[in-house]
Amino acid sequence: MLRRLYDWTLSFADTRYALAALAVVAFVESSVFPIPPDVLLIPMVLAARNRAWFFATVCTVFSVAGGCLGYYIGAELFEQVGQPVLDFYHKGEHFAAFSERFNAYGPWVVLFAGVTPFPYKVITITSGATGLDFWVFLTASTVARALRFFLVAGLLWYFGPVIRTFIDRYFGWVATAAIILLFGGFYAVKYL
Repeated sequence: MLRRLYDWTLSFADTRYALAALAVVAFVESSVFPIPPDVLLIPMVLAARNRAWFFATVCTVFSVAGGCLGYYIGAELFEQVGQPVLDFYHKGEHFAAFSERFNAYGPWVVLFAGVTPFPYKVITITSGATGLDFWVFLTASTVARALRFFLVAGLLWYFGPVIRTFIDRYFGWVATAAIILLFGGFYAVKYL
């Protein structure tokens, strides 16, 4: 089933709807959606390596814009929207203690979450809810998301054919590793 989804995503990556889908997924992932945009970015770059930097730019811009929505949710809609999202990730009960320390290390936390598999939306909402300076948040988010997406696109651009052959040959292992990383990020949120 995952193999069919991978093959479909590769074929979808070359359609006129792919870029819009990438932008939407990058935007909503930064505030509420649990699936990272890498699931579209990777096959899109593999399908059209000459557009790798453009795809990374779209991913970065829309992810940062979605992060601003997450910040707004935390700042203005925390009780109605933000608290239920944090509760979904089992972070609601730890929020008070976490928010006290957050602003001291806020830029570094945003950088860390923006680059790693850690669910970025938790940090965007927390940044708004704790009152982290918006411009500090925006700068850290832009640097982190650009670093992540341009690194992925750059590696795929440079090693594209080799990586695509590797993924095709060892798809089961690659899919397993991706799932472990995804759930590892959720585990880190729940227990760290």
